[in-house]
Amino acid sequence: MIRDKELHHVSIIKAATAEFLEYGYEDASMRRIANAAGMSASGLYKHFASKEEMFFAIVEPAYRGLMSLYNQEESEQRENVSAGEFNQWENGQEAKLAISYIYEHLDAFRLIVCKSKGTKYESFLHDLAVLEEKTTLSFMEMLKKQGVMIKDFSLKELHLLTTANINAIFQTVEHDFSKEEAMHYADTLDRFFSKAWGEFFGY
Repeated sequence: MIRDKELHHVSIIKAATAEFLEYGYEDASMRRIANAAGMSASGLYKHFASKEEMFFAIVEPAYRGLMSLYNQEESEQRENVSAGEFNQWENGQEAKLAISYIYEHLDAFRLIVCKSKGTKYESFLHDLAVLEEKTTLSFMEMLKKQGVMIKDFSLKELHLLTTANINAIFQTVEHDFSKEEAMHYADTLDRFFSKAWGEFFGY
């Protein structure tokens, strides 16, 4: 009985992922998902109380994993800056790390980035950009306290540039890059933005 429930759950997730990728969250149909999973709509609701809960089950593990990776990388960079290892922070590989993870969970991020309108994830890129902006400002303050001269800069421009940086990473998802193409692009992004940020802040 437990085995049957697990098999049904796997079938539902597979059918729901295909449905959300095809129609997006708002236009996805629980009835079509049930049919694709080989069960009745009432049977489907025994596994998931709502379409939102189903979408959450598909994307949340990948989302949490990305946030964990982000927090780990931030912590390591903060330690490097605190130890005076500025060049190691300056020449980071954030895009490579992010894109490598994204492509391990590609369907989930296709849903988050392209198909999540109507869910709490629809502001994902904006929210991530705001987080990155706060992190960058925190690093700048740490560098100033260590005597590193930082150019005066516009907070409005910083917000726009940070947003552009985050959006650039997820363009690989929107434009359906292969993993090979995406990783080549990630290397380009890391080289491009490390120099660009250096020019912007004057370090």
